[in-house]
Amino acid sequence: MADPDKLLFIFTAAGDRAEDAVTGFTLATVSLSMGSDVAVVLLGYGTLLAKKGYPETVHAAERQPFKKLLTGFLEDGGRVLCCMPCIKGRKMDPGDLVEGVEAVTAVRVSEEIAAAGKVISF
Repeated sequence: MADPDKLLFIFTAAGDRAEDAVTGFTLATVSLSMGSDVAVVLLGYGTLLAKKGYPETVHAAERQPFKKLLTGFLEDGGRVLCCMPCIKGRKMDPGDLVEGVEAVTAVRVSEEIAAAGKVISF
């Protein structure tokens, strides 16, 4: 059964959609600070957001640097889950991920979706 206090943010893009990533992580961070149970799932090209070295390259005007948002989110208890098949599709492996990011299967992603009270996609 879905938990109304659990929020799941799904990111499917990176690169030229940097503003979406920064905006989404800002909202996820605010939700976490408000006491919600928040998880982020990275799918498709969104997996690049968790690749070591990549977060430093993501910027949006008038916003915090993405690297700072990601690090703060993880330090404050947010969970970042990265789709294993999507990682492999980008010629990456779990060792390429930023510390604290968890590589997961499609089953785990589906479980997170089913358990969330709200799912927000960027």
